[in-house]
Amino acid sequence: VLKPSIWVSALLRRAQVEGAYGALSRKGDPDGGAVLVKVCTLDGNAVLYCPIRNMAGARVWLPKGPEPERDIDAYIAKRASTDPDVWVVEIEDKKGRHFLSEDIEKTHP
Repeated sequence: VLKPSIWVSALLRRAQVEGAYGALSRKGDPDGGAVLVKVCTLDGNAVLYCPIRNMAGARVWLPKGPEPERDIDAYIAKRASTDPDVWVVEIEDKKGRHFLSEDIEKTHP
């Protein structure tokens, strides 16, 4: 399992290579801690990807949104207040690309 610091660097590099802007907005514990990925579509909305384990035990990403960016920011602030080890990566991409290489959990409306 990669340390969050290495994993975050790789994600930011993938975004940069594809022409998107990515930045680390909150640095958590360098050896542990969950990483949240916020994707801003530059229209006032965002999607937040949170890591979870599926039934097989593999890490997958659960999307939250699209929702107004301020609502996503409020969720992140609440999560950070209870989990000081959490990392937050922000990606700005009009196409809404997340650049995650792991599976995304399908959500149902």
